[in-house]
Amino acid sequence: SGQKVCYGAFKRSCYKLAYFQDLSRRVGFQEARQACEIDGGALLSLESEAEQQLIENMLQNLTRSGSGISDGDFWIGLWRSGDGLATSSACPDLYQWADGSMSPFRNWYTDEPSCGSEACVVMYHQPTANPGLGGPYLYQWNDDRCNMKH
Repeated sequence: SGQKVCYGAFKRSCYKLAYFQDLSRRVGFQEARQACEIDGGALLSLESEAEQQLIENMLQNLTRSGSGISDGDFWIGLWRSGDGLATSSACPDLYQWADGSMSPFRNWYTDEPSCGSEACVVMYHQPTANPGLGGPYLYQWNDDRCNMKH
């Protein structure tokens, strides 16, 4: 399930957002990726600041329309395959888009990516969390363990 919204201004004209307040419905990265592919799409590749802003606006509308605000990060299609250089300074350059996009656009939260065992990326959505060094945990990106449920 999810909400599909279409625009004409971006390379991908339609987006489908799925937000589950019910924790039991949240899924890991590969499950989310497969669900998108079964639906004829792909996990989101963000290619510009303008597209990032569009998605932020869509998420604000989606979470506002629900039954109150709750925390819950969103998987995006950025991930790192292989752990060979995961702890090196080259780690941030190892992330790639699941749909093959070559976009260099990134919106990491302060001190991210932390690499190590965290190889899949979420867009933060934690409106109730106290702000950290990079400000509120809203819409910036964080690498997380791929088996986490979002």
